[in-house]
Amino acid sequence: MDPRKTLGVDIGGTKTQFVLADGGTIERELTVETPSWRTHSHASNAIGLSGLVRDWLGDEALGWSLGVGAHGCDSTELCDFFAAELSKIFTGPVRVVNDAELLTRALGLADGIGVIAGTGSIAVARAGGRLVTAGGWGWVLGDEGSAAGLVREAARAVLGAMDRGERLDQLGRRLLDSVQVEGGPELALKVSTADSTAWVGSHAEEIFRAADEGSVLAGDVVRRAGAELATLVDRLIARGVAGRDIVAGGTVILAQPLLRDVFAHAVATRHPESTVHFLDRPPVLGALALAATEVPAP
Repeated sequence: MDPRKTLGVDIGGTKTQFVLADGGTIERELTVETPSWRTHSHASNAIGLSGLVRDWLGDEALGWSLGVGAHGCDSTELCDFFAAELSKIFTGPVRVVNDAELLTRALGLADGIGVIAGTGSIAVARAGGRLVTAGGWGWVLGDEGSAAGLVREAARAVLGAMDRGERLDQLGRRLLDSVQVEGGPELALKVSTADSTAWVGSHAEEIFRAADEGSVLAGDVVRRAGAELATLVDRLIARGVAGRDIVAGGTVILAQPLLRDVFAHAVATRHPESTVHFLDRPPVLGALALAATEVPAP
């Protein structure tokens, strides 16, 4: 084992990012599509991940310290089980956490709440060493403030306006055009039968464009989404987790000022003792920090 070399891996729902560091200095990076290797089996995923590392860095990399943030590892037991499967192949220290936990670690924070609002959404923290989560139930039932969750709520808002006999506003016109349908029944059918979260979420940009154009419906959808993301924080703090620092990341919240502002204002109003940070660096750096904590002292 080379104690100077550490590997960080961020397994997201869409892409997987790898970073290799030597003595704390980043040397190499790699990004692959997550669906290209990931399955529903932790054992298979451990083999797939090790194969990617082997192909990229050679067999010796299996002995370096490894830190992994994994989308879908939503309990302490799931994280530990995946770590155990990886440890059957990787001979160096291995640590696995939920991918949202990487946010606080990427900023060098010892604890706090990580909130992701990207394709999906979730809020996570640790209490007594155990993972505590709120949200993350998938776009059909939850994922408030995520790309897919926003599109679901936008579709509901547009269909509700149609029920009231209102003319299509900017949101309705943009959503119908984006989904490529002509009316409410087709919109309801296409969204409700979608089998791809990424496809649903791909239309979220139209909601923010409509809000910028003055759509009252779109503005309401975004404001409710920001408040619901803050509610995930409420739930974790109510369960006793440390909420002094809250780190938000994910493609949607980082790219959309309106959603960021609503979320930050809601948290500040409900928890004035908390500080909201918006992640300004890749989350995979949190996995690298995780790997570094597992390196034995010389």
